[in-house]
Amino acid sequence: MTRRAWIAFAACSVLWGIPYFFIKVAVDDLPAVFVAWARIALAAAILLPIAWHQGALRGLWERRWLVVAFGLIEIAGPFTLIPLGERHISSSLTAILIAAVPLTVAILAVRFAPEERVHGPRLIGLFVGLAGVVMLLGIDVAGKSDELIGALCILGATLGYAAGPMIAKKTLSDLPAIGPVTGALLVSTLALAPLAAVSFPDHAPGFKAWGSVVVLGTACTAIALVVFFVLLTEAGPSRASVITYINPVVAVALGVALLNETLGAASAAGLLLILAARTSRPEGDSGGRPRAAALRSRTAKLIVLDRALQLLKRAA
Repeated sequence: MTRRAWIAFAACSVLWGIPYFFIKVAVDDLPAVFVAWARIALAAAILLPIAWHQGALRGLWERRWLVVAFGLIEIAGPFTLIPLGERHISSSLTAILIAAVPLTVAILAVRFAPEERVHGPRLIGLFVGLAGVVMLLGIDVAGKSDELIGALCILGATLGYAAGPMIAKKTLSDLPAIGPVTGALLVSTLALAPLAAVSFPDHAPGFKAWGSVVVLGTACTAIALVVFFVLLTEAGPSRASVITYINPVVAVALGVALLNETLGAASAAGLLLILAARTSRPEGDSGGRPRAAALRSRTAKLIVLDRALQLLKRAA
C-alpha cells in the first residue's frame, strides 16, 4: 500500500476502535436507535458545509440512487444494528465480531467482486477466521438468547460494512471523498429520523451519554468516514476492511480497563483466530510488487499483531 494508505489505515484503526466503548456508554442512558441517528445527524451537520464549500457535492445527484444504497447499507444499517447489539453484549465482544468484516468481504466477493476473491493461503485464512467467529457464537453466547440476538445484530452490521465499500469502490471512488460520505450521511439521517422521533429519550440524559454521542458523531463518524474513503480509494475494499482486525485490540483494551468487562477464554481464542487469519494473506499479490517489499510488509504486520496480542494480555 502507499504511504497515504498506511496513514489512513492507522487513523481508521484508532478512530473505529474507540466507538464501541462510547456506544456502550451512550446506550446505557439513551435509546439505541436515537444514538445511531444523533451520531449520523451530527456528522452530517459537520461535513455538509465543508463539502458544499469545496464543491464536492457536484455529480452526486446523477448518482443519487448509488449514494442512497451506499448510505443505507454502509451507514444507516450498521450504525443502528451495533447500538442495538450492544444493549445485549459487551463492547469487547462487539468489536471482536466486527473483525469478521474481511471474512464477509471474501464471501461476498465470490459473487459480486471477482477481483477480490481469495485463493490459496488467503482461503485458508478465511476458514481460520470463520472458526474464530464460530467459537465466539458457539461458546460465548450459546444458550443465552439475549446475547445471541445481540451477536446476530453485530453480524448483520458486518454484512453492511462488507457490501458498502464494494458499492463505493465500483461506483463512487472517482469522486472527492467528502462528497459521497456527506451524501450518505444525509440519506441515513433522513431514513432514521422517523425511528429516532419515536424513540426520543423521555428523560434528561447525563453528560456521559451526550458526550459519547458528540465523540461518536465528530471523531468516529465525520472524520473517520472521510479517512476511510481515502483508504478505500487507495487500497481497495479488501485491504481497507482489514482495519477491523486492529480495531478489536483498541476496543477490548478500553472495555476491560474502563468498563470492567472480562475477556473470557472463548473470546480471547476467537479473537486470536480472527487476527491470525490476517497473517495468512500474501502481500505479494498487488501486481508485481518486489518480493523484498512484500516480505517487509508481511513482517511489519506480524509485528503489529504481536504488539496487539501483548496489549491484550496487559489489558486482561
